[in-house]
Amino acid sequence: MTRLVITGGAGFIGFNFVRDVLAAEPATEVVVLDKLTYAGNPLSLAELANEPRFRFVRGDIADRELVRALLGDVRPDAIVHFAAESHVDRSIDGPEDFIQTNVVGTFHLLEEARRYLMDHAGAAFRFLHVSTDEVFGALGPTGSFVESTPYAPRSPYSASKAASDHLVSAYVHTYNLPALITNCSNNYGPYQFPEKLIPLTITNALEGKRLPVYARGENVRDWIFVSDHCAAVRAVLARGELGECYLIGARSERKNLDVVHTICDLLDEMQPTGTSRRALIEFVADRPGHDFRYSIDPSKIERELGWRATVTFEDGLRQTIAWYLAHREWIAAIRSGSYRASPG
Repeated sequence: MTRLVITGGAGFIGFNFVRDVLAAEPATEVVVLDKLTYAGNPLSLAELANEPRFRFVRGDIADRELVRALLGDVRPDAIVHFAAESHVDRSIDGPEDFIQTNVVGTFHLLEEARRYLMDHAGAAFRFLHVSTDEVFGALGPTGSFVESTPYAPRSPYSASKAASDHLVSAYVHTYNLPALITNCSNNYGPYQFPEKLIPLTITNALEGKRLPVYARGENVRDWIFVSDHCAAVRAVLARGELGECYLIGARSERKNLDVVHTICDLLDEMQPTGTSRRALIEFVADRPGHDFRYSIDPSKIERELGWRATVTFEDGLRQTIAWYLAHREWIAAIRSGSYRASPG
């Protein structure tokens, strides 16, 4: 791929993907389309200001005229669609933004991709839709999600992502859109907005604030370091079979409480204060409809595309904590809200 349009490239996973592509593929040019909602960080994009193969366009994926003009100008080989509202708690408090971005926005993007292909017949093109394992609902103590697992979303967030997955699949079968879908487990790593479990725990612990854990912390998540996820997306983009779905995971299940304990212990080692940060843990009321367990079986992508996660949870978490320790100004800008005033 030589020209990519990446939606949501100012967000956590999208920005890591942009960095990885530019580093690994010296012939590739990247255009990021991002609305810069609260989770899109201009401070991250500023790191690429002097990269000649990078361009940023501020805009909404639901703005059909903007997307149409962008595709006509860039003539991309692929759209990699990361843009999404993704925080479950926010979807419970206000689901409308999730419907507008994840469902309506994806629909408009698909329509413009289809129009682009009609106007440029024969163009080499792929549409890669990045989704989540949460569309499959909750698991009991055993078993794992596979590509044929029935969808059973249980939150407004996961329902909106399930709807967007179905739209992409429908466009493949109805319009022969050259699209693929990936569904990934929980990501962690540098540049993650501090509202998800791991960055929230790290940033709160550094400031001596309470570390909220839902219920008794027994819920289980399957974790993957963000660079492994990005490598998997690149593999699917390059070698995936059109129309197929690929589940991405690292076989790294942990109880939420165990994750928080590990962060506390690593911080006590890497930045000791003389007392254990485990004392900051505070159990809070569980959120409505909280899924008990997620687990992904990534055998298909391992077998067919030769991808496999390479970063262990312990190594990835140590790298993540080290990044946050070295980027206190990034955290402070988010805490103060000043990052939103940055040019973009």
